[in-house]
Amino acid sequence: DSIDPSIFKIMNGRGYGPERVLEGIRAAETVGLTPVKVNAVVQKGVNDGHIIELARYFRDTNVILRFIEYMDVGNINDWQQQETIPSSDIIELISNKWSLSPIKQNYEGEVASRFIFDDTGTEIGFISSMTNPFCGSCTRARLSSDGKLYNCLFASKGMDIKSWIRSEMDDNTIEEKIVSIWKSRDDRYSELRYLNQNNKEKEKVEMYYIGG
Repeated sequence: DSIDPSIFKIMNGRGYGPERVLEGIRAAETVGLTPVKVNAVVQKGVNDGHIIELARYFRDTNVILRFIEYMDVGNINDWQQQETIPSSDIIELISNKWSLSPIKQNYEGEVASRFIFDDTGTEIGFISSMTNPFCGSCTRARLSSDGKLYNCLFASKGMDIKSWIRSEMDDNTIEEKIVSIWKSRDDRYSELRYLNQNNKEKEKVEMYYIGG
């Protein structure tokens, strides 16, 4: 979320500087795990003054930097809407420094709006879950480390598919059950939040539990 060690430590809440992450990125590139995508959450008043610095660091590399609007994921990040900076503002800020051109989606339902730096050809992306919700085109499910399937990043509970896999249930039956879960999904948290129709008391699964 920042190249600056002090800001990075604040954002991750763990006291680690960015060097470990940068070493991991370099290692991934070395062994061919490319393209590497780096997500940066922008929180107003914390790391918003380092957007240009972060973009400058990655714009001459093959790493795809993606800026994400600060969201109310989980229940413990003390999210406040006034701390969210719209992607449109970030795009404008970077465009005032370097020329950007939009590029098409890699696949249907891709969550990031993609651009390239005109002079380097490096890709940069923006994920706008707050200001431009994409629930209607979402194609993503998440599997927790203990085997629960979540239909949404903001879901309250998941389906325990580990028990199916470890039972005598055959693969076709498991597949049918997973398809059924997805087809019956009615998750649209981001859209309801955008329309100010969310239940603010809703308990949501924590990000650290199911990953990004």
